[in-house]
Amino acid sequence: MQYDVVIVGGGTAGCAAAYMSGKLGLKTLLIEKNIHLGGTITSGLVIPVMKSGNNQINTEFRTELINELRNLGGQTTYQDNPAWFNPELTKIALDNLMRRAHVDVFFDTHIIAVKIVNNNIKKIKLSKEILSVSTEEIDMDQKRLSVSIETKYVVDATGNCEIGKISNCRFLEKDKEFQPVTLRFMMGGIDLNIFSKWLEEFDTDRNVTTVERINGHIHLSTAYTWDKDRKWALAPLFKDAVKKKILKRYDTNYFQIFTVPGMRGTIAFNCPRIIDYNNSLEIKSISKALILARQNIYRYLQFCREYFPGFEKAYISNIADMLGVRVSRRIMGKYIYTIEDLKSGKKFENPVVISDYPVDVHSNKKNSSTLQTYQEYQLPIESLMSADIDNLFVAGRCLSADYMAQGALRVQSSCFSMGEAVAKYIYKTINE
Repeated sequence: MQYDVVIVGGGTAGCAAAYMSGKLGLKTLLIEKNIHLGGTITSGLVIPVMKSGNNQINTEFRTELINELRNLGGQTTYQDNPAWFNPELTKIALDNLMRRAHVDVFFDTHIIAVKIVNNNIKKIKLSKEILSVSTEEIDMDQKRLSVSIETKYVVDATGNCEIGKISNCRFLEKDKEFQPVTLRFMMGGIDLNIFSKWLEEFDTDRNVTTVERINGHIHLSTAYTWDKDRKWALAPLFKDAVKKKILKRYDTNYFQIFTVPGMRGTIAFNCPRIIDYNNSLEIKSISKALILARQNIYRYLQFCREYFPGFEKAYISNIADMLGVRVSRRIMGKYIYTIEDLKSGKKFENPVVISDYPVDVHSNKKNSSTLQTYQEYQLPIESLMSADIDNLFVAGRCLSADYMAQGALRVQSSCFSMGEAVAKYIYKTINE
């Protein structure tokens, strides 16, 4: 099999790259390790897609996804943001978009090797599932267990830069440059009429708590953290819950909730934030974080039933299939984007992202997280090009940027733009 471009990782950046590549007429293959697309939106339950300014570029895919989800009943515009998505319907929407763009999609597939010739990836080797179980010894020479794909370009959108790792690329991450991970979840069975009325009266800070009624449906959001940067209305409830041993103090470090389009009586939780075991590149660390997070989730259920009117019959309806990882492996690119570039608003000849999203770096220590807004900034295409492999691009959180700058660029809207921009750049290069 031969392709113009192979995208590995069907999350936000990878889907944008695949869709745009296919739409431009390139023969495109999208490889995803799970059984659906969407990454952080679908597997991670990360909603909404946050706004990143009024002058964003490379937004065609984002617009197409919004429109497709609107047609499916899985989108709403809330707080002047049209990118509030239903995670389950997003799986269907992305299938539809890839089909229209004539993108081949391989699910449940992993890359096990690459063939590199003259600093170019020429072939990638895919795992092939053994569909039967036998006690007989397998003849490894005769039984075909893998398949090779030839390609002109490869886009690593795996988040952890797995293709870069297999290709022995250099990386930028340093020891202790980790942020807390999050395991999101949802609760169903909530009376939103009762809860929304109580919430509006209980917290009058509209920078924290909002309630809107849109097309007959209630949409709301609220938050609390243990940081002392503001007076949190929910603070007394959390303090009392710790005193009564419904929650542990650990559980109070971060709490944020939203409603979900097309899911009546459902609330999505942007928590628990796990402040231990944050090395997402170590299996042992990830495993401990997952176990700890699910214990936290059950305590949140007890807390909400006890303190939130309308939650009396609430139940856990969905726990994310993946941890929300904010930073991990970052490739060394042809240009290393720095926090100084971001702060100064440095301009570039070939920008792929224009954003004003804050530098958002979470900390495992109280009162130590960063959420700092700067002027509008740009990211150059060179920060998505491997410094070691000529035909390898990256898109998403594994971009070539220092730790603090990556904290502003890792969000989904910027990942959409990165993926789309890489596809356009590859198309231009092939047709020059």
